[in-house]
Amino acid sequence: MSNSNRPVLSEKGLLTPDNCVVTMIDLQPQMLFGVGDADRQSIINANLILAKAAHVFDVPTVLSTVETKAFSGQLWPQIQAVFPGRTPIERSTMNSWDDENFAAAVKKTGRKKIVLSGLWTETCVALPTIQALHDGYEVYVVEDCCGDVSKLAHDNAMKRVIQAGAKPVTALSVMLEWQRDWANRGTYDAVMDIVKNHCGAYGIGVEYAYTMVHGAPATRLPEYAVADAAMAHSS
Repeated sequence: MSNSNRPVLSEKGLLTPDNCVVTMIDLQPQMLFGVGDADRQSIINANLILAKAAHVFDVPTVLSTVETKAFSGQLWPQIQAVFPGRTPIERSTMNSWDDENFAAAVKKTGRKKIVLSGLWTETCVALPTIQALHDGYEVYVVEDCCGDVSKLAHDNAMKRVIQAGAKPVTALSVMLEWQRDWANRGTYDAVMDIVKNHCGAYGIGVEYAYTMVHGAPATRLPEYAVADAAMAHSS
């Protein structure tokens, strides 16, 4: 969306659409297969909240994948659909901060706050987070967008990055921090669309308030069409 759709927000220690960059690291099938500490569908959903919110608020977003052909598979199609035509930065390194192209893409944005999601927490999240902090960046780890092979691995990784100075957040909290004021109408409808589609009981509550309290018409979703072979592979 255009920057003209939203006002400039005060910072004072908070995230704004104008002071941060989003990085989404190794959101690939094999990496998700290995997650054992959290519900995998919930991780996909949280990353969609973050990706769509970054698109709504025009926040620069760096996508990166590791060993796509040799092991990990393509970027999830759900995320690719939010950024059509965008080619993720391909790496061999577990630590994306060791990859010159990735680090350069972050630096090119000119922003010193990184909102970071990825799989797995103990390696692909913790390692770049610690080194980015060392290089003078502030890092906000979007915890519900991350996962690891066990609860112990994820919890230890989060303790490690927090002790190093990173700040834990959730996808919803980031989106609401960017929105900040419900009177900011330029992004309001898009944010509510994300809420209704991805935020569970909160989204259903919004739909209820719209229709039953305020008398708005029910949200109309695209009609379901049974996929055939041509549709399934049309991309």
